[in-house]
Amino acid sequence: MIANERDVRHEHILSVARQMMTAARTAPKGKGIDAIEVAMATDEDLQKLSAEMRQISEETGMKFFLRDADNILQAECVVIIGTREQPQGLNCGHCGYATCAARPKGVPCALNTVDVGIAIGSACATAADMRVDTRVMFSAGLAAQRLQWLPECHSVFAIPVSASSKNPFFDRKPKDANKQ
Repeated sequence: MIANERDVRHEHILSVARQMMTAARTAPKGKGIDAIEVAMATDEDLQKLSAEMRQISEETGMKFFLRDADNILQAECVVIIGTREQPQGLNCGHCGYATCAARPKGVPCALNTVDVGIAIGSACATAADMRVDTRVMFSAGLAAQRLQWLPECHSVFAIPVSASSKNPFFDRKPKDANKQ
């Protein structure tokens, strides 16, 4: 049997994305408490994500959301990583408040934010080890958060995944304000 790389690429990318999800799950967590959530978007959900990013651009005027919305459509899938709000009770002050109790609702626990960053790094390292292309996108993460793909999560980021002759997530041109 002959298997052409082009014929098996999509399934391979999905397999790598699943490994990225596992890497995010098993990444070290502050105090050993896991408040991370991980998901993968494929197929028509990439269209939904792109549409939400276009909506955010329209609402905010931030044109890079348009560029990223087009860019997402070049991915085979998108890994989404976020963290639930779960104070660690250390009263460490890293959030800017002296105690966990003094931290206003909506201000993230610094350890939760660090944990999501470590999970993202672990997922991207796994992708690099497997020689697939990625880029961490706050824009797509915000859109995924607005779509509530990771319920109760804050600090959501997205990682589009691709394998092509050139990484589509770099050397990107900004969207011209006159061309939508």
